[in-house]
Amino acid sequence: MPVPCGSKCGRNAFMRRPKTGDVLCKECFFLAFETEIHNTIQQEQLFRMGEKVAIAASGGKDSTVLAHVMNVLNNRYKYGLNLVLLSIDEGITGYRDDSLKTVAQNRDDYGMPLRVLSYQELYGWTMDRIVAEIGRSNNCTFCGVFRRQALDRGARLMEVDCVATGHNADDIAETVIMNILRGDTARLRRCCDIKTGSKEADTIPRVKPLKYSYEKEIVMYAHFKKLVYFSTECVFAPNAYRGHARAFLKDLEKVRPSAIMDIIHAGEQLQIKGTVKKPVRGICGRCGFVSSQQPCKACVLLEGLNRGLPKLGIGKKSKGDRMVALQDQQLREKAHLVKNDF
Repeated sequence: MPVPCGSKCGRNAFMRRPKTGDVLCKECFFLAFETEIHNTIQQEQLFRMGEKVAIAASGGKDSTVLAHVMNVLNNRYKYGLNLVLLSIDEGITGYRDDSLKTVAQNRDDYGMPLRVLSYQELYGWTMDRIVAEIGRSNNCTFCGVFRRQALDRGARLMEVDCVATGHNADDIAETVIMNILRGDTARLRRCCDIKTGSKEADTIPRVKPLKYSYEKEIVMYAHFKKLVYFSTECVFAPNAYRGHARAFLKDLEKVRPSAIMDIIHAGEQLQIKGTVKKPVRGICGRCGFVSSQQPCKACVLLEGLNRGLPKLGIGKKSKGDRMVALQDQQLREKAHLVKNDF
């Protein structure tokens, strides 16, 4: 027997929302989903009238839904934003090259300018080459660090006021769990921030309009709206540490659907002792981009690749310094031997 829509619109319900348990028709679900994101944008004051906003577009469900919803809300509520798409090509054959076709479709569908930057262009390396060099145990470290800086580089080139990323509630809850498991207290509170960076600190802000949107609802929205998105998982992702946190979170969600939001709210309320050393965000002396260390992690990893020491940036800094010192000593000894041959 048909169940009436919980919003009393007169239509029959089509689904039960994973986030709230409400039974809604498709039209009411669309409106509820979009309105929640609008309320998040308004309450957190994520944008200002007339700003140029880059949407970090990967072609996946999150960035595709973000681009679609931002386009809808910008027109519906007259935000007055200039929306553009920014994509990073990591150089992963059979994954990123295909997903960029979806991003191009988003560009055409929403009439947003698109800029694509590649690791090859920025760093002289692709992820395929990096994985061939280091193996599959630490490849996500390289990709994550390079990608974060690549977004900053792209944002600066496009002269945008801020970057909107597709991080959803599940992503943020996973990050909280990962930081707890790693004992990374310094990043526990910051990982829940909906807005990071500021123009005052000479960094381009990043915002997360989908912070309180469940991944399941994002998938449902994309499916019922018939949005075109790329759903294949990265070929290197199965080895990522995040996968363990994701599996744990999914098990929790089965027992208690509100666990995702509970974890986020817990992370927001965490208070760290004043004696705990916290990273201080500054500017890297080599590349000029935001960093909490000197030189930045991206520069250290890139130096290791170029030196033939791919594990230079993996582990403690003291270990990396010893590796560099040993290599420099070997090069000096080799140069001395060559000199004596003449």
